[in-house]
Amino acid sequence: MSFLLTNVYQALDSDIPEHATHPFSPQAEEACTKLSALVQSTAQLSTSLDSFAIMSWSKPKLVSLLRQQTITAETFHGTTQTIKHIANTLRSRSGTNSEYGEDIPLEPQAIAEWCIGRLQFWATSVGLEAYREDGAKAGLLLAGLVFAMDVEFSVDTLDSAHPKINVATVKTAYSGSSDTSPALDTFMARTIQSFCDELNKTPDVRDSKRVARLGSRVIEQLRYLRMLDPLAKAESPPEQVDGENTGVRWFTDMDKLYPVLEEFSRAEAAVVASSLSALHAPLDIYLPRCHALPLPYLVSPSITFLVYLSPQAYLSLKKSVPSPSSDSKFDIPLDLLRSHLCVPRKGATIRHSPALLAFWKATVPTFAFHARASRAPNTPEAPVPGPATEKEHIWILDFTHGGERPGVIMSQSRMREIELILHPLGGMDAPLTLPMNMMSFGTGLNPANPVSSERYTALYRSPSNLHPPLQLRLTLPEEPGFLLGKVPVHSMKELWAILEVVREQCWLNEILLGCHWSTEGIAKDAEDVPADDTEATEEQLAAILNGTTVPRKIPVNVSLPQRSESLFDTSLDPMNMPSGDRRTRILMTCPERPPASGVVEITVAYDETRSRGVAVEVTGALGSEVKTETMEEIVRRGGALGLAGRLWTQASS
Repeated sequence: MSFLLTNVYQALDSDIPEHATHPFSPQAEEACTKLSALVQSTAQLSTSLDSFAIMSWSKPKLVSLLRQQTITAETFHGTTQTIKHIANTLRSRSGTNSEYGEDIPLEPQAIAEWCIGRLQFWATSVGLEAYREDGAKAGLLLAGLVFAMDVEFSVDTLDSAHPKINVATVKTAYSGSSDTSPALDTFMARTIQSFCDELNKTPDVRDSKRVARLGSRVIEQLRYLRMLDPLAKAESPPEQVDGENTGVRWFTDMDKLYPVLEEFSRAEAAVVASSLSALHAPLDIYLPRCHALPLPYLVSPSITFLVYLSPQAYLSLKKSVPSPSSDSKFDIPLDLLRSHLCVPRKGATIRHSPALLAFWKATVPTFAFHARASRAPNTPEAPVPGPATEKEHIWILDFTHGGERPGVIMSQSRMREIELILHPLGGMDAPLTLPMNMMSFGTGLNPANPVSSERYTALYRSPSNLHPPLQLRLTLPEEPGFLLGKVPVHSMKELWAILEVVREQCWLNEILLGCHWSTEGIAKDAEDVPADDTEATEEQLAAILNGTTVPRKIPVNVSLPQRSESLFDTSLDPMNMPSGDRRTRILMTCPERPPASGVVEITVAYDETRSRGVAVEVTGALGSEVKTETMEEIVRRGGALGLAGRLWTQASS
């Protein structure tokens, strides 16, 4: 009985991650392991209970002793579970008091010394060596196996009552190599300075919780450097052997890769600006037409890629820009963009979603980061020789912002495309057709509503009351949805291809999230158009007969046409390649405005070949003379779901 209770409590204590049963989830392995253990425990419990049921219990004393033993075992396991929960909660604090705030000294003169002491404690807690500077110099030396980082502080004592501490310099050196990483030094200085800036505020303004959060960010960067350190050491030559230390590439290759990516993005921006006859490329047009924008050292010592920017996020950035400089290729300076995206923002897909190159254990070694790299990409059959083979690693695309977000909602067809990019000769047919906890594709439309539905409704109101409200009715595609978490990549070619697939999905997601959707049949009355209880007049009757009445709502059916199931013909014959359009599209249908009869069909498609990255086609709409360029501009500004109302208004004129 004690053994059964142990299995039961272990099963109850393990939280199985949701939607983590596909290979691109960061918790896929954990979920499969826990599910397997749960199935095994259930089988053991069923077998044991059956054996107890068929036994003949004729001794009351034995039954009493077994009951007492069960109560004792249950108390023991319950106490163990409580202690484990408390320990996990304390361990998750990661060295900072992020829930209650940092314990900042009350004396302003002691803050500078306390700040340096906290940095020293954080460095030692992640496994680095930390040494204080001798004498009156305020500084700290952080050392690992391969690198040494010298952090110097300056204490401003102009106001003796409130001295301020600032980061003077950060410089990193590597053993056996003359390479430097100025971008890494700047990033670490900026991260530590953010912590100091909050400390330098007066007690009535300073937020101790924000100080704790900024301290947690410093710990994350130190932990990342500590993680790269043994990998660099494994590739370093022995101390008695002369030669360049090639292992420092783990720290310096980002500085070599980014100039190549930056030059490429500037060239693409110049082409976009030239096609629009503009001095600067609009960022919201550049992103759908070109490759993802690289932003190194945005939130970690790696490269972040900006995949998509919603119209609302773009316009908010545009309003805060007085005028871009002449040497900038974009209408939004990258410095302003970096300061805006350093924290998770609504409407900005940086993977991290943006796409963040993060660190992940896998069965495939690392790849060469830039074209001039002498190290060729490795395969599982040809692992890296030496100690590195004991624990191989790979770079990944992280779509969870370091675990702060669940990921990107992706359709099944796009998940197949990503799998085919990584494994051209394979696919996800088997894994994705197995019974698993899959979401409905519309789960993200209304996360607060647990009811899954095939259809959702929303009311789209014109901000300027240009047309009556649109009653949108969305029919979901017949395919499941998945949360894309982390994807391993082996080359920049795979990275670009995956981000292009994610970009189309983000474009579709942001358009659908432009309205508040409710499950059909349970919409709230407060969101609907109020009913008109007044008596009808002769003028209203005449307007109905003449076809000039203004309806309370305009019904619009919205659907997402599915793309072709297969990417290519099974016979692999180039002459039999399907010619179907695989662009992401939104199809909207609504009735013609009276007195005309018929149906208006509006198709909004993602098209990187168009000047604004979208294509709009209209069938019907008699009497409407809205230009295609005008409708594409409306879609660019976030009004895709309101095109039916625009056409209705134009028909009246």
